[in-house]
Amino acid sequence: MELRDYLHILRKNWLIILALTLVGVGAAAAYSLTRTPLYEAESSVFVSTQAGSGTIQDLNQGSNFSLDRVPSYVLVATSPVVLNPVIDDLGLDTTASQLAKQISVSSPLNSAIINVSVQDADPQLAADIANATAASLSDAVEEIETTAGLTASPVRLSVIRPALPMSVPVSPNVPLNLALGGLIGLALGVAFAILRTVLDTKVRNPRDVAQLTDRPMIGVIPFDPKAAERPIILEADPTNQRAEAFRALRTNLQFIELDGGQTFVITSSIPSEGKSTTAVNLAIALADAGKRVALLDTDLRKPKVAEYLGIEGAVGLTDVLIGRAKVTDVMLPWGRRPLYVLPAGKVPPNPSELLGSSQMKALLDDFANTFDVVICDAPPLLPVTDAAVLSRLTAGAIVITAAGRTTTHQLDGALDALETVGAKVAGLVMTMAPTKGPDSYMYGYGYGYGYGYGYGHSDKK
Repeated sequence: MELRDYLHILRKNWLIILALTLVGVGAAAAYSLTRTPLYEAESSVFVSTQAGSGTIQDLNQGSNFSLDRVPSYVLVATSPVVLNPVIDDLGLDTTASQLAKQISVSSPLNSAIINVSVQDADPQLAADIANATAASLSDAVEEIETTAGLTASPVRLSVIRPALPMSVPVSPNVPLNLALGGLIGLALGVAFAILRTVLDTKVRNPRDVAQLTDRPMIGVIPFDPKAAERPIILEADPTNQRAEAFRALRTNLQFIELDGGQTFVITSSIPSEGKSTTAVNLAIALADAGKRVALLDTDLRKPKVAEYLGIEGAVGLTDVLIGRAKVTDVMLPWGRRPLYVLPAGKVPPNPSELLGSSQMKALLDDFANTFDVVICDAPPLLPVTDAAVLSRLTAGAIVITAAGRTTTHQLDGALDALETVGAKVAGLVMTMAPTKGPDSYMYGYGYGYGYGYGYGHSDKK
């Protein structure tokens, strides 16, 4: 994926990312509030030697001796020999091993200073334990280093900084916890958004189609929440952006050069993608441009053209193909434009056979010679073979794909079905394209989204 793909993912899933980030911050806040505050107190002691003559050589030897002994004293500081006296002096109800977990002893590199840090829920007790541990360490070292033959220890530990009670707890670190919680939530949100996009197989915009096939995208029809109430948008609201999109589709279709003239099958991958409304509105748009248009309802399973146009559809294409009626008797003019409609008629038991028959081919040839453009509304490609069979007899198929409804596997399967029978694909039309959100597109004059068909990706909300 390119950088703009990742930016698109973030833009599309910003609510999820924000929600998970807030959840992370909330979880960190809840964790911090449920933790017992711990206060830290630190006491520092200096390790020195009691040189005999006080010469420079003696001082250097004493200093080196002290530095060599410091790592051992750090280990001694958390041993029972040091901590048991602390427990006794402060009257603590604990053991040396448990107390050692509260104490951290360290020494800077090449330094004779030992730092004793203690954490406890009581700041005063933390300071008392740190000071008592430093004092007990001094006593323990003096006892350990006073060997046989010596009246005093050659090493002396002096407290140079006593521990004081702190007013601010060191744990939990609320700002740090909140920052970490937010970062973890943000990372989970971004990961979820990317995973969601990778697993999403829906076709959502023309770019998804372009990544799947090199067939041209000849139109994008915007989503209309009232489409069910006004399927014939060119009649209901001619100035609507959806109506303008059908006019743009008409213009693009007129520039397609295919063998077989201007006879097209309108089909889709699955039902309910808007193929019938596209066929009807496209036919009306072509007729409005002065073209002599024949609109055939070749969906002999679930015909819709007659219902949309409000005409009688009991007799139609089926009757013509079986020789029960003449075309001139059942083909109806519609509106004050050169548009003629042939309804489907009764639903036959063998639609595929009728559509692939020699009678159907002869009928299409006759229409191609009589009309400027012939539009055939056919069934979806995946459930039945009708559209694939019919497409072989025409200049090509116009495949409708609904944004957010059709999957890439379904669209790919539909295109493969046409390729299998040797049918041409005149182009693809995306319907129900969102007009808001990250996948939205703008419609109108003067836009171009990179395919050269008059639509533009919207950067506006």
